[in-house]
This record gives sequence, C-alpha cells and structure tokens, in this order.
Amino acid sequence: MIKKLVIVFITFFTLQSYAQEGTASPYSFYGIGSLKFKGTVENRSMGGLSIYTDSIHVNLQNPAAYAGNNLKLFNDESRPVKFAVGGSSNSMKLETDAASGKVNTTTFDYLTLSIPMGKFGFGFGLMPYTSVGYKLESNDADGLLLNRYRGNGGINRVFAGLGYQINKDLAVGIDVNYNFGNIQNSAIAFSYDEGVPTQYQTREDNRSDLSGLNVNIGVTYKTMLTKKLELVTGLTYAPESKIKSNNQRAFSAITINSLTGQEFVFNTIQADLKAQGLDVTDLTLPSRFSFGAGIGQPFKWFLGVESTFQNTSQFDNPIFSLDNAEFVNATSFSLGGFFIPDYNSFSDYWKRVTYRAGLRFENTGLEINNETINEFGISFGLGLPVGNFFSNANIGFEIGKRGTTRANLVQENFMNLQLSLSLNDRWFQKRKYN
Repeated sequence: MIKKLVIVFITFFTLQSYAQEGTASPYSFYGIGSLKFKGTVENRSMGGLSIYTDSIHVNLQNPAAYAGNNLKLFNDESRPVKFAVGGSSNSMKLETDAASGKVNTTTFDYLTLSIPMGKFGFGFGLMPYTSVGYKLESNDADGLLLNRYRGNGGINRVFAGLGYQINKDLAVGIDVNYNFGNIQNSAIAFSYDEGVPTQYQTREDNRSDLSGLNVNIGVTYKTMLTKKLELVTGLTYAPESKIKSNNQRAFSAITINSLTGQEFVFNTIQADLKAQGLDVTDLTLPSRFSFGAGIGQPFKWFLGVESTFQNTSQFDNPIFSLDNAEFVNATSFSLGGFFIPDYNSFSDYWKRVTYRAGLRFENTGLEINNETINEFGISFGLGLPVGNFFSNANIGFEIGKRGTTRANLVQENFMNLQLSLSLNDRWFQKRKYN
C-alpha cells in the first residue's frame, strides 16, 4: 500500500510541476529568482526550524542529521533507512495600491533517501533551489503600455551528503550540491504614433544557463539535561561559492496580435556578449550561517528557536543589472516545535499524531525603491502515522505575506499547503543463529 502511495504522490507532483511555473511572485524578477525553502514539510510546519533531528525523519538542512544513534527497537544494531518526498500548493493574492489578483502554483519540493552506515550516514536527493515565474507590465501617465516583462526557469539542486556520529551527543556532516538550470526572460518596449501602437515593437530575450558546486557543513549536539529534559542545538555553514553562467541575448522586431496576444518575430539580431566579456560569467552564491537551540522531552514535545544570516550583499552576476534595487545582507528568525500526546498509544490513533506549529520572520535581503522586502509566516502541521517503523504522512499549512504596497510595490498574501511522505524501513539486519 505504501509503495502505491509513493508512486501516486510522485506522479501527481511531477505532472503539476511541468504544468505550472514553480512561482508566480513578481519578486522572482530579481537576481536568480525566489529562493525555495530547503527543508521538509516537518521543518516548514515548525516555522522553518531545522535544528531538531531524530532517527525517523529526514533533515535536509543539516547534513549532520544523516548520522545518529542506533535504535533499541533494532537491538542497538542499526537505525532505519529513511525516504522522503514532498510537494506543495500555493495560493497567492497580489495587491498594489491600485489593483489586485490571484494566482496558484503547485510544485515538487524534494525527493531524498538517507542510508545508515554504522557511525556514518549517507544521504542524497533532488530539490529545486530557486524559481522564476513572473509577468509584469508598466504604463505611462496616460495608461499606455510601456513595457512587458516575462520570466521563467530556475535552478535545481542534486545533493549528496555524509554525516558522522562522533559520540552519542555530537554529530557532524557535509553536503555537496550540484546546481544546474536556466533562467529565461524577455522585455518588450512598446512604441506609439499619436497614441496608436506602431506596426513593430522591440523585444529583448535573455537566457542564462547555470551550473556549479557548493557545500553545506553542519553540526548537531544533543544531551539530556535531566532524566526527561533534552537540550538540542545545531548549526550550519555554507561558504561563499561561484557557479558558471553561460549567457545569450537577442533583440527582435515583433508584431503582436491584438486579439490573441501572440507574438510574431520578423527579424532577430544576436548580441555579441563575447566582445563585452559577458558570454560566460561567474555568479556568486553568498555565504550562509544558521544557529539554533531548543529543549524538549524525547518522543513528547519540543520547542526551539533559530536564526539565519546570509551575506546576500555579495550576490553578483555581471549579466544581471538592477536599476531600482539592491541586495543587502539577509536575516531570518524561526520559532517552533511539536507535541505528541502518546507516541506509543495502541488504542487511540490521534494520540500518536505529531502536532506542529511555528512562525518565522525574514528580511529577504532585497531592497526595491528603498523599501526592504520582508516576509512573515505562521505555520501548522500534522504528522500522521502510517505503516511500520514510525513512517508518517505529513500535512503542513502556512499563511503569511511578503512585500509591501508602499513605493508602488506588490504585497503577496499567501496560503501554502504542503504534503509529504516520510517512510522508514530496515535494510540491514544481522543474522542470528541458535
């Protein structure tokens, strides 16, 4: 039954991913797009908190979580193989001072497998890193359309990591990420003759194919303060890295069907980016550091806080130019936790359910028209037990907003629904003879 659920789950979100863009945010116009949350539904349901680790859930944010102590359930010989797959559906209302509209997207979020190897743990998987998907227009004082901007694409990430359990309390780990993808955008400049559109308009098309490596280092420390109270801490650090950007640019004369909006190209000129030294550029991915701590009772409850700092001001790619915007250092704060009434209950299913909640505040590191683009979210979630070895299906819900209507900007009011499967199995078992 679980295998059938996995197949249905992956198929549904794969089809939806191809059917729609991964985002509809106008803020994905800037840089390399909107950063996707790097974490599971379990993390996201606790305000994005990543510091909590255990033997039955995958943690995509801290590679030290690949390691861990063996379970008494497995006679202290091993711990389970962990498989996780997740996706989300986003409903967003876009508001300005003058208008509003609604958009919906459905995306695949992650696919990962974690395998125990004694004191080591190995993990690998696939997830989106950034997403681009916008449709913007600008008008003059008379209401005439001046420019039309379109963009799509994003960066995906294949990762592999290794964790090591130094002792029963301390673990370290490292992820190596290969980033790949492309970003495509177009801009149409409209011209008029006494208020009437001319026969031909001008369109600029850009494409950047991106690829390169970066790493993420993690540490976790867990210790019992009393017989029931546990302290959990964690930190991660991703040093600054560079990925290659192969760039193309073209200028075209086009006509636009006034009824269908279809564009017809009449003449195209390829820009000589090589002569400008822009055909191949290096894109800087800024460094990132996070640290958090929390307390709780194992298998019962947990409450933690976490702060993240990203050196976004160092983001750079010469092919991207920003006229009214700049990147500054980004920060975020998360508060969240979970509660399990009775994880070992045989008579009441709902007592074995994990109830999660959290909130987060983020300065995204983007400033437009001297306005800081902030994001706030409140999240809730359920971990529903399924199958054996504490496998579960997870449901998360988040409401929040990003941006502002000040300075002619857009405020996004969003509602996110996340679904995932977190499955555990035992692959390695010592043979015993009487």
